[in-house]
Amino acid sequence: MAETILIIDDQQNLRNLLKDYFSEQGYRVVTAKDGQEGLFVARYENPDLILLDIMMPKLDGYQFLQAFRKESQIPVIVLTAKTEESDTIQGLELGADDYVLKPFRMRELAARVRVALRRANPNAEMEEIFKAGDVILNATTHSVNVNKETVLLTPIEFELLSIFMRSPNKVFSRADLVDRLYETGFMGLESTLNVHIRNLRAKIEKDPANPSLITTVFGVGYRLNK
Repeated sequence: MAETILIIDDQQNLRNLLKDYFSEQGYRVVTAKDGQEGLFVARYENPDLILLDIMMPKLDGYQFLQAFRKESQIPVIVLTAKTEESDTIQGLELGADDYVLKPFRMRELAARVRVALRRANPNAEMEEIFKAGDVILNATTHSVNVNKETVLLTPIEFELLSIFMRSPNKVFSRADLVDRLYETGFMGLESTLNVHIRNLRAKIEKDPANPSLITTVFGVGYRLNK
């Protein structure tokens, strides 16, 4: 069963951005627009982790933490633009597990989420496995099997396949894929991306010349069929 993340932030655009990103990472995501609604959603949804803004109407992040820590000890990561050390200390003293300054990089935040969840559930099975046809990707062991045979991928190829398999049937534009790969150190252009796609297909497709798994959406980009 997917772990649940509750996002509490009064900025709808940020809530939507975080929800889309973590949903693609395989989490179940619920949201609230302020601390007051956040308390209600937390009690009803029983999340595994909370991403919490500080400056919100009705009930701010500090007030939320003060009330919530009387009920639960699940991990809470504070997201805020407040940079004063006293603000950080206040959040931690009220029970926050981590503190991330805005703006932040999504991959860094995702890594902090994984660490917090692992600390909260040290005995939980954290293995991430994705399947599509005869292809099995294990994100934990960083391995790929095709027809039960191990296939060696380059780091870029593995990251590409991981992006596709985490969001089957979703169409990714070439620009979107380049942006996502940039965070892993990829410095190529869209034309270079096409080469990586071709090489990936050669390793996982039954007929690379007529791919059925990773297909081209003409004029847009690529998608993984599942």
